[in-house]
Amino acid sequence: MTEISPVTIESPAGTGFSVGSDQPLMLIGGPCALESEDLARTVATQMKEICSRLGINYVFKASFDKANRTSITSYRGPGLKDGLEILGRLREELQVPVVSDIHEVHQVEAASKVLDIIQIPAFLCRQTDLLSAAAKSGKPVNVKKGQFVSPWDMKNVVNKLRESGSSKVMLVERGASFGYNNLVVDMRSLPIMRSLGCPVVFDATHSVQLPGGAGGSSSGQREFIAPLTRAAIAAGIDGLFMEIHPDPDKALCDGPNSIPLDQIEDLLVQLLRIREAVTGLI
Repeated sequence: MTEISPVTIESPAGTGFSVGSDQPLMLIGGPCALESEDLARTVATQMKEICSRLGINYVFKASFDKANRTSITSYRGPGLKDGLEILGRLREELQVPVVSDIHEVHQVEAASKVLDIIQIPAFLCRQTDLLSAAAKSGKPVNVKKGQFVSPWDMKNVVNKLRESGSSKVMLVERGASFGYNNLVVDMRSLPIMRSLGCPVVFDATHSVQLPGGAGGSSSGQREFIAPLTRAAIAAGIDGLFMEIHPDPDKALCDGPNSIPLDQIEDLLVQLLRIREAVTGLI
């Protein structure tokens, strides 16, 4: 069995938790982009309560800026300054760790003062300067595997981060390009990336995205979130990533591949049962 280097996530309450082998499941979840502070608070509050009850370590996620939307008119979020202020308030008020994407090196300094995890988007997973700056922040770095990158080639991403001083690296599977406007999940990717010694997270909602599938925006097939996630849990992962929204059909970003907030608990209960059956862990 591959030895996984656990990653410690600090929490506002000062307790923190570890992600890796023999650790409770971590869930990174929230709306794709910050739409409003009230909506973000609603999702974070309910998800914290659900995860606490189920014994899952929860991290709230919402992007302050989605810089890689399909159309120039697509909603991107409130931006770096306002977005980080919202995330900072939610972090302190609700006492939950927070994560968001960065897209440019200059964002790292400000983001690292607020975020508990810095996330590298899939399209930018090979950007050496961005990876190096994120590593030097001292924060855990959650890297989404590009849709165009093989799982074994993620060793180069891991090496860039480690050579830049980070030992807190997590890798995310979010599907691979399968022709045009389609993704497919190769479950072999999960153990292959874990063999690199990093905790692995399965992005259950971006994996069912249809990139650019709606012409001026991406579409998605949320009906496949549950079966793919069940398979990923059975294959062996350390964490989940889900875009969660109270009303996905009205979401300003990635609604077609988001899971409704009122459906998440039933799915999580199923997933914990599978995890216990396969690994003995809850």
